[in-house]
Formats: sequence, C-alpha cells, structure tokens
Amino acid sequence: MDQDGERLWARTAEIAARYRRALADRPQRPQAGYRQMRAAFAAPPPEAGEDPMAVIESLATLAEPGLHAMAGPRFFGWVIGGSHPAGVAADWLTSAWGQNCGNHEAAPAAAAAEETAAGWLLDLLDLPRDASVGFVTGATVANFVCLAAARSAVLRRVGWNVETDGLFGAPPIQVLIGDDAHTTVFAALQFLGLGHDRVIRIKTDDAGRMLPASFTAALAGCAGPTIAIAQAGQINTGAFDPFPAIVRAAHAHGAWVHVDGAFGLWARVSPPHRALASGVEGADSWATDGHKWLQTPYDCGYAIVRDGEAQRRAMTAAASYLPAAASGDRDPTHFVPELSRRARGFATWAMIRTLGRQGIAAMVDRHCRIAARMAAILAAESGVAVLNTVELNQVIVRFGGDGPPERGDDATKAVIARVQADGVCFVGGARWRDRWVMRISVIGWSTNDADGERSARAIVAAWQAVRPS
Repeated sequence: MDQDGERLWARTAEIAARYRRALADRPQRPQAGYRQMRAAFAAPPPEAGEDPMAVIESLATLAEPGLHAMAGPRFFGWVIGGSHPAGVAADWLTSAWGQNCGNHEAAPAAAAAEETAAGWLLDLLDLPRDASVGFVTGATVANFVCLAAARSAVLRRVGWNVETDGLFGAPPIQVLIGDDAHTTVFAALQFLGLGHDRVIRIKTDDAGRMLPASFTAALAGCAGPTIAIAQAGQINTGAFDPFPAIVRAAHAHGAWVHVDGAFGLWARVSPPHRALASGVEGADSWATDGHKWLQTPYDCGYAIVRDGEAQRRAMTAAASYLPAAASGDRDPTHFVPELSRRARGFATWAMIRTLGRQGIAAMVDRHCRIAARMAAILAAESGVAVLNTVELNQVIVRFGGDGPPERGDDATKAVIARVQADGVCFVGGARWRDRWVMRISVIGWSTNDADGERSARAIVAAWQAVRPS
C-alpha cells in the first residue's frame, strides 16, 4: 500500500476517535432524522472517481448528524452493545486483512481464531463443550440456524431427509412457543417454511415466562416431530422461562428444545445472576449475540447446537472447488448459511481476551445494578409505575397513574418523546400487555452508575415537565 493509503487510514482513525470522544457529551440521539439524511445523501451517480480522502471526509460529514449514540454511555433504547474499542480495533484489522472466512484453507488464521473463540464461548456460557458453534450476523440468523438443525433432526427421527427432499410431503412439525417470544424467532420459523402463525402458543405469566402447566398440556397434544422454543431474557422484562420444567417435559416427549438467549444467556457468566438461567444447559440449541453483552462490533451472533452433525447437515454446501476438511478439522462454513462471510471470530477472540471471564461478569453485574437503581428512582416518583421485577438489565415503565389506559398511553408516549428530545439519554417505547411502556435496556460497556443516576433523573424531569397539572 502506498503512502496515500496509509494517510487515508490514519485520517479515518482520527475521525473515528473524534466521534467516540464526543459521544458522552453529545445528545444521546441523532441530530437529524431519516428524511433529512435521505436528502443529504441524495445525489446522481458519480461519473468520475474522486480522491479517497475527500470521499471519507464527505462520508463522515454527511453521516454524523444522523448517527445514534449507540456506543454512548446513556443509550438505553434497545438491547444494543457499545462496540468496545478493542473489538472495533480487531474488526478494523479484519477488514484490512480482507479474509473470506468461507473455509479453513482459504482463511487458516480466521478459522483457527474462530475455533478457539467457540471453545471459550462454550466454557463461559457453561454449555456442552462438544457443541458446535456457528458465527453469524446476530440472533435472528442464529435462531434460524439452530431451528434449521432442529428441523433436520426431528424429521430425521421419523425417516425424512429434509435436506434432500424438502418439506413437500414431510410429516408436519409441531412448534411450541411462548406468547411473549421475540419476533426474530417467529421470523426464523417463517424463513424455514414452518410458519410464524402455524405454532402452538403457550400462555405466559405477567413477566412473559411460559407457564409450565400450559406447556405440558400443549405438549401432551402433540404427535410426531416437535420443537419447543424457550427464552432466556424476555426483551421487555428480562424474564427467563422455567427451563428445568420445560426441558424435562420436552425431552420426555422426544421434542427438541431451542433457547433464544440473545442477551439473557450471558447471565450464566455472572455468579449472582447465573441461577436465572438454571437448567438452560439441558436444551438442544442456543442462540445468542456477541454484539450485545460481549460488546463486539456489529454484526456478530452465535448459533450453538448440541448435535453438531445436525447443524452440519442443515448448513453445509459442497462444491468441487471447495476444500474438504480433513478428519478432526473444523470448517467454519459447515455451521452457517453463507460461503462468503466476515471473519467474526477475530473480534470475538479479541473481546474475550480483553474482558476475560471476570470482566464480562463484572459488566453484567454492573448493568443489572444500574437497571435496578434506575427502576428504584423512577418508582419513587408519583404517577410513575415500574411494571417488571428488575432481575436483569431491562426496565419497563409506565406514566400517568391509575387513570384510563389511553391516558397512560398518551402520558408514556409524551415522556418518551420529551426524553428523546432532551437528549440526556435515549429510551424507547413498546406495547406490553396492550399498554404503552417506556423500555430501558442497560447494556453498553461504558455505562456507569453515574450515567444511570443522571438518566433516571432526566426521565423524572421529563415526566414532571409533561404531566398534567
């Protein structure tokens, strides 16, 4: 690479560092919305090329007003990790190295880093050490991969090869899933031809946990291939399904148990919170994210399957030009849908090395402590109700007191809008039990106790500013 290329990279690093330095002090929201950004970027296609330095400078100038402070210390809008500097640095190297992690011979270093990181993940999450791990874009695709392995396995048990024969004429698969499962799991079922509505929905409690009695009653009515889907960390409340009862009943029935643990599975790294996910290790597959509590850059997720052969059957694409793995070698492409993909193992390896088991546990504990403290501050204010028991890092809040539901909806939406406009922190909203709530998700690596206190006070101030006199 010539000196111009080196200067370009150095300048890009300066722009990135400048952006990160300003995150804590800037409004924790974009300064411009989508329509403004669309107008800013709109232009006819260029006929002639431009100087790369000018292009990067222009990109930064155009984009920065429309960037969310997702890596900032007071961003609580969604369950989004903060892209730790070590992970970002590893990701930059990944881009510079330009490795296609399609197979172990094309990218030996990437495959080896991924294999080591996969072993570390299984150890940290205390899942079966011989499980297979696919490095994917996030929990959406992780759920897809795991459920593809489940589909393969449960049909194979009744003599049907879905990889060769497809679903036409296949024995029907029964899918049991909680009423409050995450939308990405329903999307995965849609992609796999199992249908997002063709499921047996299980009743849940006030926190979104499946009710064991409802689960076992529904399971008793299932005949043939069956998949049960449980949840570690409900997206609004942070609640965990009762895994011991679900796994025991499902396996007695011959069903495959999959766990959507996009962020909640990381509770297993924390000694004080590990019991929340007790029994989850008995499942057959697990989906989780790296770009949430492990703080890798986007995108990064993990599809973990106890039966590695089922995952390989569901995912492997073979061609004469692709090297075959020798006995005992792990080919990364056998566990994911893509042949061409980013070498996500480098950033995962770097983040686990940077934080270590103790650092990950301390971060989980800190975030849970901050969430609980924010909930306590909000609950002490008249007209504010915290609707969940804060077990993890999620808080849902409603404003407006005990009046009609529509008045509480309006008040809650008004507070959310005021908080977002003020910019001290960023929070989002959602419908929970047919009522609008404010969602607070504490998960960024840079968020500390002072950030939580400041944000909770800002939310209280927003409520006081909009509440009826």
